[in-house]
Amino acid sequence: MKHLLSLKFIASYLLIGICGFFLISLGGSYLVEQYLERDLSDALYKEAHSIASYDTIKNNLSAKNLEEIRNPLSSLAVFQDTVIWIINCQGDVLFSTRKQIDPDSPVPLEGFDVSAWGRNYYQIGTFYGYFPNDQISVIAPITSEMTTKGYVAIHYQASALYRTRSTIMQIMLFLFFIFYAMTYLLILIYKWQIYRPLQAIIRGASEYANGNLSYNIAVKSDDELGYLANTLNYMSDELNLNGEYQRKFVSNVSHDFRSPLTSIKGYVEAILDGTIPPEFQEKYLKIIATETDRLEKLTRSLLTLNEIDIKKRMMEFRPFDINDTLKSTAAFFEGICTPRKIHLELILSGKELSVNADREKIQQVLYNLLDNAIKFSPDDSTIVMETTEKNGKVFVSVKDHGEGIPKESIPKIWDRFYKHDASRGRDRKSTGLGLSIVKEIINAHQQHIDVVSTPGVGTEFIFTLEKSH
Repeated sequence: MKHLLSLKFIASYLLIGICGFFLISLGGSYLVEQYLERDLSDALYKEAHSIASYDTIKNNLSAKNLEEIRNPLSSLAVFQDTVIWIINCQGDVLFSTRKQIDPDSPVPLEGFDVSAWGRNYYQIGTFYGYFPNDQISVIAPITSEMTTKGYVAIHYQASALYRTRSTIMQIMLFLFFIFYAMTYLLILIYKWQIYRPLQAIIRGASEYANGNLSYNIAVKSDDELGYLANTLNYMSDELNLNGEYQRKFVSNVSHDFRSPLTSIKGYVEAILDGTIPPEFQEKYLKIIATETDRLEKLTRSLLTLNEIDIKKRMMEFRPFDINDTLKSTAAFFEGICTPRKIHLELILSGKELSVNADREKIQQVLYNLLDNAIKFSPDDSTIVMETTEKNGKVFVSVKDHGEGIPKESIPKIWDRFYKHDASRGRDRKSTGLGLSIVKEIINAHQQHIDVVSTPGVGTEFIFTLEKSH
């Protein structure tokens, strides 16, 4: 199995590191440089503007006046590591803190044009070719009586600013590498908290795909992966139980089909080869007909169960009178009950009692319950069918006075193909699917069915339906 997720995670981690390094090296360097330029130029411009405001400079740019302020300006220049100039309007340097300039021989600046600066108050360059290296230069006008007398220029070596920028960048990159190294813990967290549980889940899914439904995924965390593992474990348990149920179901179907088919085959072969004489053939043909009816009933019941499984969410709910349905179902069994002197007693709540359900399916529930009650009722007994209404629900019961169901067998009566011992001996036509069909139909209606039974006294089935308003 390819570990693509881990490779993607590690590749993303490395990509973030590379992108972060270049982002800090290039983008960070540019932003730091821009910040230092603006901050330094602002400070130098304020200093130049303050110098231009000196009365000594504003009133007279003579050599004597400028020499008077040499010492304070030189001290300021040394403190700031700058060069301070006084320039006249013609672009001649009259004073410099770095060297003595003869008042009679000022240093001219070729191409000096203050108007070319526009709104900018600083420039980076050689300042009209005077310096051999780039400088950050600011210039402030010296004004007196609304007239520009000259300019104060302050120069700072750009290389010093770049050194400061490099120092800051080294600190930033150092901190970045420390932080990036610490984020390696994310890979360890990913390995222990995500990768290993995910591997266990993948292995479990592979085991399930190979049919090993008893495999248990050992992930005990309380996060989403733990929830997924628990869900898969639950699913595998349910599938395993369902598989056992399917195997049992197939075994029961095979048994219930094999018995009548074996009887039919044996009697037919005996008739064909003359083992059964003609005068007895009618008897055994009736047995064959009985077994055929049993096969037909079993097949019909299986088809009914399959139809319910498929159409659980396609029930045709509509209002109908449950009392009328009980009457018609009871009338259907009169022909069976009369010879055995079984009396069907109806206790109905009102003339009409409307419920909201699938009439055809509920009629089948009543048919199966009443058919069951008749099978286990002794001759000359009474079966009671009753409807009552309580708290917006309609309760329907079918009660016989037969032999009852043992307590230990009650939980099993809803299982498909289950027949308790008395049933096997009493009714060979039973398929063991009647109550399963009843349970499935009631569940499809999202209602409940219960059974109360006492051996030797009788059995009562009670189910609920939604009342129609």
